[in-house]
Order: sequence, then C-alpha cells, then structure tokens
Amino acid sequence: MIAAVSLILLGVYLACGFGFAIPFVLFGVKRIDPHAVHGSWGFRLLIIPGSAIFWPLLLSRWVKGIHEPPEECNAHRRSARTETSQPTTPTHPAP
Repeated sequence: MIAAVSLILLGVYLACGFGFAIPFVLFGVKRIDPHAVHGSWGFRLLIIPGSAIFWPLLLSRWVKGIHEPPEECNAHRRSARTETSQPTTPTHPAP
C-alpha cells in the first residue's frame, strides 16, 4: 500500500514536472539564464529531464524574475574572497 501511494505521488510529481518542462524550455529558460538565450534545440532537449525534476526550484526562479544563476558559495570561493580582500605582503624581502 505504501509503495503504491509513493509511486502514485512520484508519478504526479513527474507529470507536473513534464507539464512544466515544455513551456519552461521554450520560454522560461531564456528569462532565468542569459547564456541559454542562444542555446540550440539539442540543448533544450537535454535540459527537459532536469527541468522536470527540479521544476519547483525553476518555477520559483521564473516567477520571481531572477535573471542570473546564483553564485556558488564553497570553501574555494570563500578563501579566494578573503585573500583578495586582505593586502598582500611579500613573503621574501627584496634584496
């Protein structure tokens, strides 16, 4: 019983996702990612499965009108940000 309900819910989620993916690939991807404006039809076909899976996130970004992907925040970027904000001092004295 639990498996049947889970599969039905998964099917409904994916049906909503594919129902969202087609208009998103045709119209919405150009609005939330400026690099996708010149994307080919092959690119658009490739992003259909991903947009069907991540449709709640993409729908919220499309509705809010967010035009740039968010900047990734990981340890490397944080380290680079702190290194550029601190003045650099030479490690070896000049002869």
